[in-house]
Amino acid sequence: MLTPSVNQWRVFVFAGHSNDEYMLFEKTYGIDLGSSSVKVYSMIRNKSYIEKNMIAAKGRKIIAVGNEAYEMFEKAPSDISVSSPMAFGMIANLELQEIVLYSMMKKIDKILGIGSVMYFAVPLDMTAIEKRAYYQVANGHWLRKNRVYMVEAPIADAIAMGVDLENNAGSMIVNIGAQSTNFSIVTGGRIIINKKIPIGGRQMNEAVCSEVRKRYNLQIGTRTGKRLKLVMGRLADQHKQARKVVGIDSVSGLPREEVISAYVVNAGIMNCVNEIGAQMKVFLERIPPQIAYHIAKEGIFLTGGSTRIPHIDTYLASYTGYSFNLSDLYETSAVKGLEKIIHDKELRKWAQPITQRKL
Repeated sequence: MLTPSVNQWRVFVFAGHSNDEYMLFEKTYGIDLGSSSVKVYSMIRNKSYIEKNMIAAKGRKIIAVGNEAYEMFEKAPSDISVSSPMAFGMIANLELQEIVLYSMMKKIDKILGIGSVMYFAVPLDMTAIEKRAYYQVANGHWLRKNRVYMVEAPIADAIAMGVDLENNAGSMIVNIGAQSTNFSIVTGGRIIINKKIPIGGRQMNEAVCSEVRKRYNLQIGTRTGKRLKLVMGRLADQHKQARKVVGIDSVSGLPREEVISAYVVNAGIMNCVNEIGAQMKVFLERIPPQIAYHIAKEGIFLTGGSTRIPHIDTYLASYTGYSFNLSDLYETSAVKGLEKIIHDKELRKWAQPITQRKL
């Protein structure tokens, strides 16, 4: 009988048992830890999975993880906290982030292989401490003996959207995520300029809540704000829509039902998108002219979960004067890029191996 090697894919199926039960092999995953959701690509299953990056806890006791925890968000009693282990694209709570990832991966593979390979999409310009956090998420209490590779998130996005990274006179990648927006310029096989601003989908949700409070004297939760954004948010060709919501009257403190206009919802969204557009214009003005010229010809590559708002590409185009290439991958673009890297040896040069000794 062959002896399994950590450097080779070997699958052994014992007669009379299911494949899931007795598969012994080195497994490979692509992982994108986002402020809103965790995305995982499993090579052996050739499938990507997505789940909310949230934990519900009562003191030190974990009540719910992932989508189940999100269902409790803004609904749970005051003694139960519901939060994300990520903040503005960075790991804020290492222990809780490992629990979310482990819980999700156990759903994908009931028996996690020892010594798996994990490719992480990570932010740019991380400190040694921040890199160590990613390594420890993959090699902590529950997940162990895993080899870790890191791919800069804008590179993963670019690969997913088909950008030629090496023969490139200059491309711009914009990712509007849950809590932040990232601008990156790629040329000659590397990122030469990058900027992150703290505006994303959650800030849009909060801006919708703020507009509703100002116009209707009604306080609504950010989940309700998000629902209004997804249902009525449009940055062009706006319709005369309205939706009933229940909130708390700002004066009486009592529950009240109100019909919310799409105009009010879009005013909140535009406050955030206008700021993204203004920051983008400043960013573009600092780019060398020859690179800006190529970006103008090619168009700016736009992705991220918050780009689902209809007409956001045309709105930003009118604001900045540049055309946009809107990806239909949205929040899954980085994990799609990791999938391509995992399957293509030529692309693996963009993945940096991380060991404990390097940290």
